[in-house]
Amino acid sequence: MKKLLTVLMVFILTLNSYAQMEKSERYQKGWEKLKEIDGEAGIRTVESLKDISPELSRFIIEYSFGEVYSLKALDNKSKEIAAISSLMAQGAIPQLKVHLHGALQVGCSINEIKEVILQMSVYCGFPKCINGMNAFREVLKERKEKGIKDEEGKKASKNETDRYKLGADYLAMLKKEQEDILKKAYRDISPELVNFVIEYGYGDIFSRDNLDKKYRQIATIAALATLGNAQSQLNFHIKGALNIGLTPDQIKEVMLLMTVYAGFPASINGINILKEVVYNK
Repeated sequence: MKKLLTVLMVFILTLNSYAQMEKSERYQKGWEKLKEIDGEAGIRTVESLKDISPELSRFIIEYSFGEVYSLKALDNKSKEIAAISSLMAQGAIPQLKVHLHGALQVGCSINEIKEVILQMSVYCGFPKCINGMNAFREVLKERKEKGIKDEEGKKASKNETDRYKLGADYLAMLKKEQEDILKKAYRDISPELVNFVIEYGYGDIFSRDNLDKKYRQIATIAALATLGNAQSQLNFHIKGALNIGLTPDQIKEVMLLMTVYAGFPASINGINILKEVVYNK
């Protein structure tokens, strides 16, 4: 009996040892990724949680960064643009600031981040856009005071082309017949809406040339998946993303990132729409 108990104890200790080793490796992987992406701002966030909920701190490191952020279809810049867009859609300003730091750390220029924030005026409204821009001002001030010099980046070119034509041309790049679809749907009830969508959404915002169009679609998809109430628009922008060269795996990774920022229901809904688009062309 004593021998059996000894064997059982050794077995249990061995299992615990393997479990601890697995946890340690997963945690370490996440910790390194957290430092790579969000740097000091991310470390401060997880450290601040240890007194109230060490489990939450550990899950952020192990799951968010050890598993989700360690996926390979998207580069770090794309991941942070998706994170910023999702957090903008929620109005989650403290977390947004962390990822504004992160976006600068992984190579976004100041003007690229401004473009993402401006673009969110289309999907989240001007109040959240204003709050996001004010948060970015604070982040830039903090970094400047620490002696961090961030790349300004390219400014958007001035375009004298007719706003409607410019917007219609960009819209056609995502889907050729979309202008006619909008007109047919809304010309009787609100022709102004058609004009505003095309002139502002695409003529003024999307056509600005200092943010790559793939990043623009990643930002839009993340925001729409987060909002969760715009399935037809998400369907359209997934198709548009595929049309301009994003892959299904890259879009899928945006949706998986949403498990971190918008929750599993938003991610599942987004994956389901991606599945419809990919398998029902």
